[in-house]
Amino acid sequence: MAAEDRPSVSDKDLTSIAEARALARAARQAQSRLAELSQEQIDAIVTAMADAVTPHAEALARLAVEETGYGVVTDKVQKNLFGSRRVYEFIRPIRTVGVINRIDDKKIVEIAEPFGVVAAVIPSTNPTSTAIYKVLIALKARCAIVISPHPAAVRCISRTVEIMAEAAARAGAPAGSIGIMKTVTLEGTQELMKHRDVAVILATGGMGLVRAAYSAGKPAYGVGPGNAPAYIERSADIPKAVRDIITGKTFDNGVLCSAENSVVVDEAIAEEVRREFQAQGAYFMSPAEIDAVGKAFVSPQRLPNPALVGKAATYIAAQVGITVPAGTRVLVAPLAGVGRDYPLSIEKLAPILSWYVAKDWQEACERCIQILRYGGMGHTMSIHSRNENVILQFGLKKPAFRICVNTPTTHGSIGLTTGLDPAMTLGCGGWGGNITSDNISPRHLLNVKRLAYEVRPAVTATAPAVGRVQRSLPQAPSRPVPAGIPVEALAARIDQFLASRGYGSIGRTTVPHPTGAVGTLLNGPPGEPDTGAPTAPTRWGGGARPTHVPDPPADFICEDDVREAIKAGRKLLVGEKTIVTPSARELGEANRVFVAAGWPV
Repeated sequence: MAAEDRPSVSDKDLTSIAEARALARAARQAQSRLAELSQEQIDAIVTAMADAVTPHAEALARLAVEETGYGVVTDKVQKNLFGSRRVYEFIRPIRTVGVINRIDDKKIVEIAEPFGVVAAVIPSTNPTSTAIYKVLIALKARCAIVISPHPAAVRCISRTVEIMAEAAARAGAPAGSIGIMKTVTLEGTQELMKHRDVAVILATGGMGLVRAAYSAGKPAYGVGPGNAPAYIERSADIPKAVRDIITGKTFDNGVLCSAENSVVVDEAIAEEVRREFQAQGAYFMSPAEIDAVGKAFVSPQRLPNPALVGKAATYIAAQVGITVPAGTRVLVAPLAGVGRDYPLSIEKLAPILSWYVAKDWQEACERCIQILRYGGMGHTMSIHSRNENVILQFGLKKPAFRICVNTPTTHGSIGLTTGLDPAMTLGCGGWGGNITSDNISPRHLLNVKRLAYEVRPAVTATAPAVGRVQRSLPQAPSRPVPAGIPVEALAARIDQFLASRGYGSIGRTTVPHPTGAVGTLLNGPPGEPDTGAPTAPTRWGGGARPTHVPDPPADFICEDDVREAIKAGRKLLVGEKTIVTPSARELGEANRVFVAAGWPV
């Protein structure tokens, strides 16, 4: 093809975006029909897909290695069978349609609803096995799925998905239930993840991809780097511990994110463990060799070199000019620390291990935490020990959600050698910036609605609470409701108020009162001396009268009445028809002057 006839990058992006949109729309149309299928129909589809892809496990493994250059064919066969048989056997009995649980003692009925269309991003390191796994769990949950393969693994992933889609269609899956992008670009993948018809994202890959998934504005299950440490405690079965670590690290040449990346060993057994590693095919590098491998394997961005990822230890050594024995299975780099100054302390998707010696389990504990913080928070680690207390302490203290005990992390974390749910997508929880710490299964692609029956009656406002003593509490004074009062009473009160300001009332014409004595006016007619008798609040709220005279509530209270009451240490009686000026109310309530009629003073 001539250069001028080749599509430009922008043309490829547009094609990828258009493809993502078309596949998302088709999946959404299939979703409505898929959601109506019975449990028997769904199980038949899932069984047909698993049975169809199983015979192709080896062919797909070979295709994956040829296309990507990563890993080992025999190990990829095992991973493919793990997906098509082990994962299938685990999900087969799970109910995902209709009523899935009844909690009789709580009178709750749980009903499954599919999450919706799944956008699944597949990595190049574990391409065919991850595709098998994600298609199975999605269809089991009645979710249509659209797959975006890694650009370096399009052919092997496409072939895997085609086999499963054809089997699903024959078993009754609606058209569009399983889709895969053939023109893959970053822009197209982002369009798929953000498309309005997509309900949830399953992203497995590098940190950049995981961040893109979480920024797509959709619920997402994203899994990033692992950098798993393996601790060998002094009570461990040393030959088995070493065998487990080398087995995990060399499985598929270390491309699983849960593979061991560092060894931390107790000082008391360090030399014995080192000899055992060498006996089982490990090569301990010198400082100069460590520097050479670090420069070749780790980029300035602290990422592994794709040209060396998933390659054998002997191949890596040859590429950097290191001479190692022919049977070398793993390269070991003794390091003094963790971080940017120690390039080989990062996650190494190849049979390379960093090596640390710790004084005791407490120091080893801190070293493991440092390693996890440098690119593996929340993911996986292992401990090899026969001391149950130390094992438990590691479980309590380590920021990893899968702590594999006396087994390879690679195999234990995915549920191959442990009782964990079998999965190729491993949540890292809050420590790793993920929404869950679980191994992802069909349950994570279901929404559950609940019928909740009454198990205890609602308590009405008038019914006494069971087991409580009801006490009658005094009611706070209600806000007085303005109401009419006799004209004569109001006129008299106004006259008294004016008199308190030094004015008298003559034929409704106010003139200054000759005495201006407020106390005289309030305790009796003008000009009469105060009797000095014990006083009680008057009907006007100010002044006093003999205590033996019944005291009705005041009809009108102003701010001066309140001030006089405060000064004299008296209370003002307030009734339902009492008029209280705003300023009087504010001052009176602040100083607790008011007493409702009928209350004790």
